[in-house]
Amino acid sequence: MSTRRIRVGRVPVDVVSFEEALARVVELSDAGKGGFVVTPNVDHVVLAEENPEFAAAYEAASLSLADGFPVVVTSKLMRTKLPAKVSGSDLVPPLVALCEARGKSLYLLGAGPGVAEIAAKKLVEKHPKLVIAGVDAPGVDLSKPKSSRAAIVERVIAAKPDIVLVAFGAPKQELFCHEIAEAVAPAVLLGIGATLDFIAGTVKRAPEWMSRNGLEWAFRLGQEPRRLFHRYFVRDPLYVGIVLKQYLADRGRGRGFGEH
Repeated sequence: MSTRRIRVGRVPVDVVSFEEALARVVELSDAGKGGFVVTPNVDHVVLAEENPEFAAAYEAASLSLADGFPVVVTSKLMRTKLPAKVSGSDLVPPLVALCEARGKSLYLLGAGPGVAEIAAKKLVEKHPKLVIAGVDAPGVDLSKPKSSRAAIVERVIAAKPDIVLVAFGAPKQELFCHEIAEAVAPAVLLGIGATLDFIAGTVKRAPEWMSRNGLEWAFRLGQEPRRLFHRYFVRDPLYVGIVLKQYLADRGRGRGFGEH
């Protein structure tokens, strides 16, 4: 199941189309060895530069899918280009349909209180034969000892799901997936951010034309300006400097920009 990877900053990204990404997630489940899937965007690239544990989680990921229009655009400057943006929110609906068709069970983990339950109900209404192995919305504090999260892991193991949709948001969901992936195998973990909120209808997603043209961030900023202003206008602009630094470093080493 090996695929070619590029690197954006400290973040590896798999060179796959949307259809290939979907197939790869199912292949990971079929292989029965577990693993976890991450979906990098601009913010993740910046976080990886600042947070060694977050960067390590990305290095350990089984599959890394470009969930960010600027990340795809950056690849256009490289020898190997990303064929498409593959967001978790776009990937989950067809993945759910495949799970129903293949008899694979899902476990919904995270989001706010009651959100996973609403999302599960709506998914089953649309896919009557879909197996929901469990739902859980625990409070997760990664600053506390690993033992404080043992009960969460035990519940996942007991449910024996094929795929776990993890909706804690970055960097928590990536760090948590890295921490528990081996323990919950053969379940495959997929970090999906706000996707359960979108499915449940508790958060409105940007119109398709905005998402397609890299403007989803503007829609989200309009919904949550106080929470997202610092991220979009203070932290995320650091992305340009990270990419420029990488470009100069790769040239200095005599290799192509972004070669993994």
